[in-house]
Amino acid sequence: MSAQTITVIVAYGSTKHSIAVTSQEDDKSPTVKDLSDCLTQVTGVPSASQKLIFKGKSLKDMEQTLSSYGIKDGCKLMMIGKRNSPEEEAELRKLKDIEKSVEQTAKKLEKVDGELTGLKNGFLAKDLQADALGKLDHRVKVAAEQFMRLLEQIDALNVPENFNDCRQKKKGLVKTVQDFLAQCDKMEACISDHLTKIQSKNLALAD
Repeated sequence: MSAQTITVIVAYGSTKHSIAVTSQEDDKSPTVKDLSDCLTQVTGVPSASQKLIFKGKSLKDMEQTLSSYGIKDGCKLMMIGKRNSPEEEAELRKLKDIEKSVEQTAKKLEKVDGELTGLKNGFLAKDLQADALGKLDHRVKVAAEQFMRLLEQIDALNVPENFNDCRQKKKGLVKTVQDFLAQCDKMEACISDHLTKIQSKNLALAD
């Protein structure tokens, strides 16, 4: 079966929008979130700033289906909410630029992780391992420094209380970078552990 669609009329300000809401999942009735996403595309009002009203009742539960609120084809709803100001959009763009840098640094870290796994699985001659581990350690430290700098950039952004969209994105980005920094720590510990093992083996051989 295909996804279900409900067409509703939503009044926003003095404009009426005819919105065809299709469920994101097959066999499911469209949810409040599906309608909210459509309205963001049509009106530019972010989900966090929308208040949807049907027959005097506010649709608060995003996961509820529209039909559970008694909404069917042709029903009229009302939306209250503000578009992001140009100032907030500018802040969002800054956050998106930082997000791109985070993704690029994460790719470099992923590469190091792959090489480290290969090295631990013995894909490199024993006498070359210590040197290779030293280089990998340096690359992890460089990535960690980049993540720290990005964290400082995010922190330096002064996001006003009423910029809900921005505040959510900033919070999510901080968590992402902190997770990557924790991954850097783990990788450094793993490299150090592996180097110790090699060195103690070499000492044993020397004896």
